[in-house]
Amino acid sequence: MRSDRVTLTVPARSEFAKTVRMTVAELASRIGMSYDEVDDVRMAAEEAFIYACNRSDGDDVTFSLDLLEDGIAVTVGPVPVTDGAASEDETQDRYAVFILESVCDEFEISHTAEGSTLRLVRRMGGSCA
Repeated sequence: MRSDRVTLTVPARSEFAKTVRMTVAELASRIGMSYDEVDDVRMAAEEAFIYACNRSDGDDVTFSLDLLEDGIAVTVGPVPVTDGAASEDETQDRYAVFILESVCDEFEISHTAEGSTLRLVRRMGGSCA
C-alpha cells in the first residue's frame, strides 16, 4: 500500500485548532485506528499546532499528514520563528514536548535556517497508551 498524503495549511490562530484536530482525527479513523489511538493523534496534532503557533511569525502553519500502512505521520512546518518567540514560555514548551513524547511512537523537532519542523508518528497498536 502506498502512503497517501494530505496537506493542510491554516492560519496560525487559535480558532483553527479545531480544524486541525478534526482533520487529523478523521484521517486516523479512516485508516482504522482505535478510539484511543485516534484520541492520541488528535491530542498530538493540537499540541503541535499550539507549539507552532507560539513560534510562528503570524502567517500560516502547514501540516503534512502521511497515511501509512500502520499509522499516521504528521509533519508540521517549517515554522519561521520570530525574534524571541522560541523562548517566551519555556514551561509551556516543556509541557507540549512532554505530551507529544507521551502520545507519539516517534517525535522529533528539527531546526534549520527555514525554521522549526515537528515530526510525529503514531502507529496502530503502538507502544503508547
